[in-house]
Amino acid sequence: AATNPCGEQPLPPYGACLLGSVNLARLVRDPFGPEAALEEGELADLVATAVRMMDDVVDLSRFPLPEQAEEARTKRRIGLGVTGLADALLMLGLRYGSEGAAEWTRGTMRQVARAAYLASVDLAKEKGAFPLFDAERYLASGTMRRMDEDVREQVRRHGIRNALLTSIAPTGTISLYAGNVSSGIEPVFAHAYTRKVLQPDGSRTQEEVVDHAVALWRRMKGDAPLPAHFVTAQDLAPLDHVRMQAAAQEWVDSSISKTINVPEDIPFEEFRDVYQAAWDMGCKGCTTYRPNAVTGSVLSVAEPPKAESPAETMIERPEELEGATYKLKWPGSEHAIYITVNDIVVDGQRRPFEVFINSKNMEHYAWTVALTRMISAVFRRGGEVAFVVDELKAVFDPRGGAWMGGKYVPSILAAIGMEIEKHLKRIGFLDGPGAIVPEGQGTATSVERTGKFDDAGWEEAPSDRARAAPLGAACPSCGSYEARVQEGCLSCATCGFSRCG
Repeated sequence: AATNPCGEQPLPPYGACLLGSVNLARLVRDPFGPEAALEEGELADLVATAVRMMDDVVDLSRFPLPEQAEEARTKRRIGLGVTGLADALLMLGLRYGSEGAAEWTRGTMRQVARAAYLASVDLAKEKGAFPLFDAERYLASGTMRRMDEDVREQVRRHGIRNALLTSIAPTGTISLYAGNVSSGIEPVFAHAYTRKVLQPDGSRTQEEVVDHAVALWRRMKGDAPLPAHFVTAQDLAPLDHVRMQAAAQEWVDSSISKTINVPEDIPFEEFRDVYQAAWDMGCKGCTTYRPNAVTGSVLSVAEPPKAESPAETMIERPEELEGATYKLKWPGSEHAIYITVNDIVVDGQRRPFEVFINSKNMEHYAWTVALTRMISAVFRRGGEVAFVVDELKAVFDPRGGAWMGGKYVPSILAAIGMEIEKHLKRIGFLDGPGAIVPEGQGTATSVERTGKFDDAGWEEAPSDRARAAPLGAACPSCGSYEARVQEGCLSCATCGFSRCG
């Protein structure tokens, strides 16, 4: 049997999903401390509130077809699950995929199921059981056979409001709203990544997004190294995923959304073992994702592009170079900054050779000298140098940036990067076919100086993550290499695009 790719709700004809999630990461007291534990009382209260709310949604929903309304209201199916599980494990000092983490997950999901069933019994006392309820058949179902006897007795005496209550769904979007907690029962994908954020004027800024547990660790522990149990998806073996899925689904009466990521070069025997382990552990389903040449890498770090060979022989500086000087007036600074970029022509391709950054503002003196020397050293080595622009534009000033020409610039260094980028586009270097300085002598050639480049057409360059080691496939919406499959859904960590809506 098969479900939709997410896998959390095998539905009958005209069935409809009604899903909700409890954020476990917000229920850990004394996170990272010796007394770290889950607030079980708060969990039970939240589950009861969620069950009542979701049951009301069944009545309030306007279904497109009468058959859908009948299916929903005769069974009153809901799917309450969890999110932030991996972050909660980090706060408790448990490594995702370990036996301890699996046992904690199993126990927590049992508490969720117990609280959900008792809440549904209370609703049955108040509003009546779901119309198709049959006590003996219901108590003989898989989850109820394992349920505590006091809960079974309550169901036998009073009935139950909802035929099905628990499910674990993809929670990519709501996890972002909840403070970027880990999604569903998936592991933390990355400790930090860059996301494009739409601004009121229509522009987009790049902002670093940090996993909730990592951000909390930094607030509490400062620069202390992350403990060894702070693993990400790239650190896990496929069987770690299977173990966690099996533990989580034991008390789920619908199904579960979980993606087991395997490397592209996994041998057939190991791939077979993943499915065999899922069968042996009683998993209801098994969804694997294996990157390939067509779709690219999704939940594994892509191989970086083959580096072009840098020049082994430094090019001697000619006596005369052509270049251009750009005036940068940073808001709030009394004196302007002047950026001079001098070029050299190699095999007919004009490319940057050195940079000079100057200002009368003595507060800028030390770092402008350092930046001048470092960027010039990189340019003179040749090879791929466009990353300098990306690195500068990615710098964010914690004191805040400034609006320049209708665009938000996150720091003065980012503004310098934009000026250098402007120059590289003006001379055709960024759009040119080559960025390699061959071995041997470069030749200085006079180049006619053109007018001022209009930066109205400036576009953001790809982030350094996309250039160095993309973590995912190209997003069909924004083009960044941050699209990945989690819980059966292709979603983009940069722009929020999702195949699942």
